[in-house]
Amino acid sequence: MDKIMLSQRFRDFAKRECKGSSNLYEYLSHEISRDEQILELSLHARDGQPVPNLLFGAVHYLLLKGKDHPLKQYYPSLVKHPLDVEAAFPHFKNFCKQHENEIITLLKNKLVQTNEVRRCTYLYPSFCYMYKKVNKPLSLIEIGTSAGLQLLWDKYSYSYGTGEVFGEENAHVHISSEIKGDNLPSFLPGPPPVGSKIGLDLHISDLRDTEDYLWLKSLIWPEHKERMELFDQAASCFQKNPVELLEGDGIALLDGVVETLPDNALIGIFHTHVANQFPEELKHQLLEKVQKIGAGRDIFHLYNNMWDRKLHLDYFIDGVEHNQVIGETDGHGRWFEWRLQEA
Repeated sequence: MDKIMLSQRFRDFAKRECKGSSNLYEYLSHEISRDEQILELSLHARDGQPVPNLLFGAVHYLLLKGKDHPLKQYYPSLVKHPLDVEAAFPHFKNFCKQHENEIITLLKNKLVQTNEVRRCTYLYPSFCYMYKKVNKPLSLIEIGTSAGLQLLWDKYSYSYGTGEVFGEENAHVHISSEIKGDNLPSFLPGPPPVGSKIGLDLHISDLRDTEDYLWLKSLIWPEHKERMELFDQAASCFQKNPVELLEGDGIALLDGVVETLPDNALIGIFHTHVANQFPEELKHQLLEKVQKIGAGRDIFHLYNNMWDRKLHLDYFIDGVEHNQVIGETDGHGRWFEWRLQEA
């Protein structure tokens, strides 16, 4: 990637991701897109990584670790009354210059592995839909699981502005989201039965490790205090309800994991906002594997950010393939649109 492409990536990030969600990152992204030195620094990011998220995560990580610098006065995650973002960039650039070597090390070694717990608000109706299709317990496999917090979807409770609460009755983690449009999912009042869960990732984030914990927290945007609180709550829930997490290439590991699953299980493979980091050939390889498994087993494959930003559901029942677009989703799960017309 050259600096011209990288500049465009920061402009796109400001427009598509940050607008209306993070004033600080929106402003900084526009400034970075015009700054040769910060673009040069950003070129140290690992191939395939979303560079803006990685750079902002690296800076946020160092600030959360206690680096004393005027830049922290612009971060709502660090001060109660942050300063106007319009004056932040000179301080951001100075901070990057002072801590250049540390930032380069982070860009070369860290991965963007956001555990966005609120995405479970659209996983919940999706898994309810899968279960109702075949009435079999779910055996779930998450690709790109990071710390595994989304695998605890059945330990959380949910509300969608309808006055009802779904999910785990006595959950210590409650998540809310908005459903756009008039079409509502057909929720089960409680989570459908789950026979097994496993998370796959090239690098498993260990919540017991203080460095891993801090890195995951640094990937949460500074204004998003509720996201940080949900992350802490879900991390605590994971300590009490650990899930098997397996490190390695998730697509390569898939066949071996599927072989261990009981014949009466419904296989549910899912990944959210991860596939954009897959090389093109791996995307096709994954779909081919799902198709091969589907020739002999009932299987669902739920995903977004692979070909587009929509939420897709491909599934095989009795060897017959179905492809559906479930709807649109916000990157942080604040809202989603449900397109499925359920009987």
